[in-house]
Amino acid sequence: MTINMVEQDLPVTKHRVKAQRSSAGRRRTLSAIFFLLPFGLLFAAMMLAPIGYAVYESFLTLHRSGLGLSQPTAIFAGLSNYTTALHDKNFLMSILRVLLLGVVQVPVMLGLALLLALLLDSRSARFKRIFRVIFFLPFAMPGAIAAIMWSFLYAPSVSPFTAALKHIGMNVDFLSGGLALVSIGNMLTWAWTGYNMLILYSALQAIPGELTEAAVMDGCSGWRLAWHVKIPLLRPALILTTVFSIIGTAQLYTEPAILQREAAAVTATYTPIMAAQYAANINNYNLAAAESVILAVLTFVASFGFMKFTQRRGLGA
Repeated sequence: MTINMVEQDLPVTKHRVKAQRSSAGRRRTLSAIFFLLPFGLLFAAMMLAPIGYAVYESFLTLHRSGLGLSQPTAIFAGLSNYTTALHDKNFLMSILRVLLLGVVQVPVMLGLALLLALLLDSRSARFKRIFRVIFFLPFAMPGAIAAIMWSFLYAPSVSPFTAALKHIGMNVDFLSGGLALVSIGNMLTWAWTGYNMLILYSALQAIPGELTEAAVMDGCSGWRLAWHVKIPLLRPALILTTVFSIIGTAQLYTEPAILQREAAAVTATYTPIMAAQYAANINNYNLAAAESVILAVLTFVASFGFMKFTQRRGLGA
């Protein structure tokens, strides 16, 4: 009799347990939604909505009727704005210019950041905190102020570098057409090396001490320790900083926009973002939207393609 009653109560107990688990799961889901909702609303309002509106505007064009006295109306233009952008030599040159800058400057910058991080992480390093602050100071300076400072350092009339080179018989104009891009690359390297160094140095600090101690006991020290132990463990951090650098290079604006006042070689369409802004300044907002979408797609392809490439090669492990 008692056994039968227990067997009858088992389905009821299992049902209650499932109901309690389901209720607890719903409460956790509601709690997660409650905490994520503010971020989701801000992300949708500040990121998704502008992106969607830019894509929408890129498929429109303004049509003026009559003598142009009436208000222009927006009509569907298909891919005409994208065709115009891809046939614009200035816009294509801006993309190639930024691509060349990224191919050369990003490896140099990350190489210097890696070198500084390894030097700070070495056992013989002294005054690590002071040097971390010194290396980070360029990034702490606002980009516009740093660009103005460098514009004076590059200006032929007041540049100490130009004056020093003149004493050895070299007349160098850092803002000329052949050196303007190199000068911008130097500005970016100066500003961002310390930032990437801190990321790599933090990753070095996370390496278990047992690994380096075991390598030292096996006779691996100095640069051999860095090359065979530390750098392989830094690959995820190096991939992360490379992706960030690709995205940042594609968004290049502040430095050339400041140098534009001093350098005739830096035109209003020197970078893709400057080209899109120039199109907006002449009231061609639809073309500006198309150029912005093209830049976003190319940036996504470059950064995502780099990540997939490293994953296939097994570098991200």
